[in-house]
Amino acid sequence: MASFLALGANAQQDPQFSHNMFNRLPVNPGVAGSGGSLCITSLGRHQWSGFSGQPNTGLISADMPLPLLHGGVGATFYYDNLGNEKTFAGKLAYAFRVPLGAGHLGIGADAGVMNKAVSGTWKAPDGTNGQNDQSIPQTFSATAPDFSFGLYYNTDRMYVGVSSTHLSASQIKDGSVKYMMARHYYVMAGYAYDAGTLLQIKPSILAKTDAASTQLDINLLADYNNQFWGGVSYRLQDAIVALVGVKFGSFRVGYSYDITTSKIRGYSSGSHEIMLGYCFKPMDKKPTQKHHSVRFL
Repeated sequence: MASFLALGANAQQDPQFSHNMFNRLPVNPGVAGSGGSLCITSLGRHQWSGFSGQPNTGLISADMPLPLLHGGVGATFYYDNLGNEKTFAGKLAYAFRVPLGAGHLGIGADAGVMNKAVSGTWKAPDGTNGQNDQSIPQTFSATAPDFSFGLYYNTDRMYVGVSSTHLSASQIKDGSVKYMMARHYYVMAGYAYDAGTLLQIKPSILAKTDAASTQLDINLLADYNNQFWGGVSYRLQDAIVALVGVKFGSFRVGYSYDITTSKIRGYSSGSHEIMLGYCFKPMDKKPTQKHHSVRFL
């Protein structure tokens, strides 16, 4: 948790998810509309189970192509609770998409707001009476504008993207308390290999840095018949992750369990994350053909 003092504080703001390969829009607006369908993704994460004040995070995002605007649009909303600190953010995205080689390039931007709130009231780990920490403002809550930019290229088999969030590096202020939003930089890439008639192997990576610390996720999924998947991820110096999931028509459900490898492993029984997704691709409507003569039927 960041320390909130009269001089201000800095810390990474973007929440962490193990299903990052299914959750690209929130960190790269260039993704909007790239799937060719209306897609909605919801994530719930309970991190470091058993650790007092552990992070709890929820997110919902949606995007769809919009040919009228020559691209796609999207929206993301999330909350992130860590101890006495609460974060809420919402943003709208647009990506201009252009054909390039075997795929399309998305040039995207998003705009929204981020709210930070801190309560000085806390409870001891054993649940005894709450106390007030006078060094933390009791009613801190403030909102600031937030902007992101991203480039995202994808084909039927691969994707690669670069992006930056919190471009404005805004200050979230309430009286003497200031919270400086740090710019984050992302690189993502993935590919789908055919390992048989019904099996695909899908390696991917996601790298994130705020110029002070860097995080790298290396993922490997096996997808059977476009219906069942399972795999592992390694988050550098943090966790080994097991992932499983199933697809029912337009719906998909996924679960991941993080085995903590950092020094906090002695105080946590791991992290749990659930993903719910829905994708719907509208049927293309063929234009009605009119003829003035039966010769042209």
